[in-house]
Amino acid sequence: MKQPPTGLHRATGLRVALLRAAFNAPVVEGLAGGAREALLQAGVAPADLHELAVPGAFELPLAALAAARSGRFDAVVALGAVIRGETDHYEHVARAATDGLLRATLETGVPVGFGVLTVTEEEQAVARAAPGPENKGAEAARATVAMVHVLRSLNEKDTAERQRAQRTRTRARKARGRKP
Repeated sequence: MKQPPTGLHRATGLRVALLRAAFNAPVVEGLAGGAREALLQAGVAPADLHELAVPGAFELPLAALAAARSGRFDAVVALGAVIRGETDHYEHVARAATDGLLRATLETGVPVGFGVLTVTEEEQAVARAAPGPENKGAEAARATVAMVHVLRSLNEKDTAERQRAQRTRTRARKARGRKP
């Protein structure tokens, strides 16, 4: 049985862009409600939570990339719903949203939470957007906050290693009688 991580990371002081696709609005609003609640519970101040609607899931990657590049946000949460229809359109939009959001986070180094449902039936989307512990918007928000902490931890370790290396070089120069 699939279960998301249960640990809750603190988000105090984080600035978060919450992007919502306007297409399939009732479902996306459920995702946004879950994400908003999770972020506020984690400590994001209401003034640090910037919500913005975009036309649809296909447009989420460009908005996420712009938000991440702006320097205004520590994290971006992208929410949408792509529901299979009678044509291939579903597959193209789902793939574009998925690939584009991944590209946005990899190109910028800013965590972009993937809260885009890709389902075969509307009932599946409604169930995943319902209030409660299985809300996928909340899961995406919590995962995004967790990634902020992961990246900060890695950056702290890199900084500490660079500082240790610099101290070692300085001591070696002093030992050889050179100025640091």
